[in-house]
Amino acid sequence: MHVLLCLADLEFDYINPYDSSARINMVVLPEYITQAVLCCFYLLTKHWILALFFLPYLFHNVRLYRQGRHLVDVTEIFNLLTWEKKQRLVKLFYLVFTLFLSVFWMIYTSLD
Repeated sequence: MHVLLCLADLEFDYINPYDSSARINMVVLPEYITQAVLCCFYLLTKHWILALFFLPYLFHNVRLYRQGRHLVDVTEIFNLLTWEKKQRLVKLFYLVFTLFLSVFWMIYTSLD
């Protein structure tokens, strides 16, 4: 959500590209690490279905990291602004979906 707000501020010229990319890049790596730990946690606790839902997102993050495309470049941020906003919005919807799925699964298992 923070990244989407930074991109929207950049689009409406409330913030300069250097500050926006610095704020976005500061959040990216902790997001990737948190998601990887959560996926490993699901695998270790044998929640196979939830782990299967998190694996494509983990694969996408690892692929971006290995290709070096996980950070936002200051010089290219305006050219990629619409693509970055779409990508972050899809990620947000995916994470909200998995959050609701996790809560549903937790309620389901506690009622069983």
